[in-house]
Amino acid sequence: MEEILNNAKQWLSDTFDSETQQEIQQLINTNADDLADRFYKNLEFGTGGMRGIVGAGTNRINKYTLGKATQGLSNYLHKTYPDKALKVAIGYDCRHDSEWLAKVVASVLSANNIQVFLFEDMRPTPELSFAVNYLGCDAGIVLTASHNPPEYNGYKVYWNDGGQIVPPQDTEIINEVNSLAFSEISFNAKEELITSIGSEIDEAFWKASLANGTFDIKGREDLKIVFTSLHGTSIKLIPEVLKRAGYTQVHIVEEQATPDGDFSTVDSPNPEEPAALKMAVDLANKIDADIVLGTDPDSDRIGIAVRDLDGNMTLLNGNQTMSMMTDFLINDWKKQGKLNGKQFVGSTIVSTNLVNEIANSYGVETKVGLTGFKWIAKMIKDHPELEFIGGGEESFGYMVGDFVRDKDAVTSALLACEIAADAKANNSSFYKELLNLYTRHHLYKEHLISLVKKGMDGAQQIKQMMIDLRNNPLTEIDGAKVEYLYDYQSSTRKNLVTGEETTIDIPKSNVLIYHTEDGTKIAARPSGTEPKIKFYFSIKNKLNDISNAKKVEKELDTKIQRIIKQLNLL
Repeated sequence: MEEILNNAKQWLSDTFDSETQQEIQQLINTNADDLADRFYKNLEFGTGGMRGIVGAGTNRINKYTLGKATQGLSNYLHKTYPDKALKVAIGYDCRHDSEWLAKVVASVLSANNIQVFLFEDMRPTPELSFAVNYLGCDAGIVLTASHNPPEYNGYKVYWNDGGQIVPPQDTEIINEVNSLAFSEISFNAKEELITSIGSEIDEAFWKASLANGTFDIKGREDLKIVFTSLHGTSIKLIPEVLKRAGYTQVHIVEEQATPDGDFSTVDSPNPEEPAALKMAVDLANKIDADIVLGTDPDSDRIGIAVRDLDGNMTLLNGNQTMSMMTDFLINDWKKQGKLNGKQFVGSTIVSTNLVNEIANSYGVETKVGLTGFKWIAKMIKDHPELEFIGGGEESFGYMVGDFVRDKDAVTSALLACEIAADAKANNSSFYKELLNLYTRHHLYKEHLISLVKKGMDGAQQIKQMMIDLRNNPLTEIDGAKVEYLYDYQSSTRKNLVTGEETTIDIPKSNVLIYHTEDGTKIAARPSGTEPKIKFYFSIKNKLNDISNAKKVEKELDTKIQRIIKQLNLL
């Protein structure tokens, strides 16, 4: 506690403004627990950048932690490109603090003689990724905490390809940031270096989205769509891109259409959670819509609900969505005669293996990386000799083509509607086509459990869980032998039957994945941006006919529950 107190007292110096000093002094006087949480560590770049609660302290998002990150990035850019006129684009979402924090970041960059392109208003994160390339920038920054609660904000850094930073840049930038004192931040903006951007980028993004996300289909005017932005940024782009594509029946959930940093109509603005899309599903049932689209606050994740064979609205999970999108895209490439063995799709280690089966059936390679779209963007960058078709991950994100280098709910929404409209025009449906996909491959059932462990004690509990799973590995799961244990921290794949070990050629990450002899896959992964440990379950079985889908799905659900009980995760 003494070290924490000493760290806190440094924030009482003249380096920090009087408001910050007062906030810290009050905590020193009255609230030891809150003070400890604010200063027991520094915020770090995780899979989704730097994310935390807004407030004073080293473990908080504020003008000083973001200022220091931006000063470090500025120093790194100048060292990397010493003779270049540097350019950085900045975007931000609908959170209460995003706009002023974006202006703080712009001030620091411009104070370091870097040209800044700052969006005039909130915009979807994928548009920032697009803008980096469109404007020829050396880096990009977006202020967002994705679907986190209202008290959070965050900071993501993009490199000149439009993808988030990856090794070696991430470590080098972090080292640069960590070498700085707060007193070394230059906050004095050079306003002449800050340019406001907006409509020109919107127009270019719409055109690129339409070019990548529309296909030779019929029936757009017959598809009835319900769309909700969940109080976020997608309201700026998705209605317009659907209109331009020819969708005339787009019904917006008006109560959730106004951007709102409190996300006042939902407990969590996360389209992965069924409750977040309840108002949209209710509207869909009222007007007999075919499909529901919902996006998170920064519009990189998309939730989709469609009608099942009984006519009930059902929320698809991210694995189902990415499987359908991947199959549709590869099949379109095939119809156009564009497949020649030099294409690939992207996925992640915790996502469904159904995508791999689908791609393999077309003779297309699946490249698999760590969790986070920065790794899919890196695949594109590392393999210029190959064409990228599309890529996704289980957490409701997809990227269509490579005009954007991050998950893109705008173009994914358009693609989802293309799939649904095409199916309807051919007397089928999105859901029926999903079942047909299962009959051609396997019916996969996935499940995710997130255990929240807050604060220092929680961080220790998560650490211990991973140690136990690593040092005392399971040898059987639901009666099936564990064949392989993939340890991405040690970069090893161990055959638990023979003891043989091989090397995994993927960057190190604190992830463990068990593979059993019956095709079950279980992954354990601490979150890089939230106080959580996540367990991913994936099991499969043959589906001979879509009429048996409910029966097979129920059997798989029961199996998952048995495994959860075995692992004491109830």
